[in-house]
Amino acid sequence: MTAPPDDCLAHNDWICGAYLTSRRHILWDAVLQHLQLTVVSVLIGLALAVPLALAARRWRWASGPVLGITTVLYTIPSLAMFSLLLPVYGLSASLVVAGLVLYSLTLLVRNILAGLRAVPEETRQAARGMGYGPVRLLLTVELPLALPASMAGLRIATVSAVSLVTIGAIVGYGGLGNLIYAGMNTFFKAQVLTASVLCVIIAILADLLLLAIQRVLTPWAREPRRPRRRSA
Repeated sequence: MTAPPDDCLAHNDWICGAYLTSRRHILWDAVLQHLQLTVVSVLIGLALAVPLALAARRWRWASGPVLGITTVLYTIPSLAMFSLLLPVYGLSASLVVAGLVLYSLTLLVRNILAGLRAVPEETRQAARGMGYGPVRLLLTVELPLALPASMAGLRIATVSAVSLVTIGAIVGYGGLGNLIYAGMNTFFKAQVLTASVLCVIIAILADLLLLAIQRVLTPWAREPRRPRRRSA
């Protein structure tokens, strides 16, 4: 039998509305897994990157090893990274999360450290003169002033994580990458294109969300409005 002319699934078209309606539950589950893997890995990476950056800032001798090790980790190919972690985590979502955490450390540590180092020494001295202790100085002065550089690293790390999650399809935990991988094996055009576009959308929305959060948290970094000239 010949497929109807409007049956995009039977014709294996790249753009197919029937695929979206018939596989919406599969797509939704893949998006949720993709988001979960991304968010968990970035949050864990951030929790590790902050103390590492503080240690590198506090002790100069620690700066070289911290930056060196995190840079070396970033140079390891993703497939090799997952293979090295496989004996520890097995074929699980933890394997993917651990790999993404290690990749995010380079971007996060470097940017947080750069932000901390950019805080003017005069500002620190003024805060100490007002009676600020080390913890209060860090939480209320240094970290807020380091936010622009830190958020820049967080945005890059998040977008990178959205992309790298797809590699997790090799162990069955790749979110939308599972659909891309399966669609490429069967040359299912609509599935490959739809999952790929959704990955791009997630990356863009995540970057815009973090940018909005950055603008809210750093109102002093906004460009001041110039007063309008009155016409004569």
